Amino acid sequence: MQEAFGVNSDIDDVTRRFAHAGWLAVAPHLFHRTGDPQLAYGDFDHVKPHMAALTAEGVLDDVDAALGHLADAGIGAGRTGVVGFCMGGTVALVAAVRRPIGAAVSFYGGGVAEGRFGFGPLTDEATRLRAPWLGLYGDLDRGIPVADVERLRVAAASSGQPTEVVRYPEAGHGFHCDVRPAYHPESAHEPGGARSSGLTGTCRRERRSTGRM
Repeated sequence: MQEAFGVNSDIDDVTRRFAHAGWLAVAPHLFHRTGDPQLAYGDFDHVKPHMAALTAEGVLDDVDAALGHLADAGIGAGRTGVVGFCMGGTVALVAAVRRPIGAAVSFYGGGVAEGRFGFGPLTDEATRLRAPWLGLYGDLDRGIPVADVERLRVAAASSGQPTEVVRYPEAGHGFHCDVRPAYHPESAHEPGGARSSGLTGTCRRERRSTGRM
């Protein structure tokens, strides 16, 4: 699931990496209702209108479209993992609450304490997780305080699903994206390590090609 800057070259690259690893990978375009832009990193004046136009109903419609695309290819929801970055990390967690997917991974997903797009705060949503979930956060993220991340850890654990939150002491927001100044390779190259592989192990691999929606 995309960052706030659209389905850009970085999201394309991540999607292809999943495909090369043997997954059928798709990258839903969540901004398709507002022109499907690719926005410059740091250009928040142009980002805000597109994020403000997102609704819970529209986001879930897009999740359902992606799940339907995968189902048509023979991959059921229970064998599907959702990985999201930034606002996509928010969507990944919500997908694991609202849809019967196999697993979810959130890289620095926001809306932890205040909610986004009409969804509740992630600290509320996470108590109702229906699938294993992994959250990856940087301690230096100025938009997501460590205290909120720790509350999210407790909330997710109360769901009864296998969950884990990994904090990176030297990383900030966007640490996984290698075209952003915030890129922190030591943290990005250890994306939960065995933790993420254990979660995504709940979804069976398929040797297929990448796709965009």
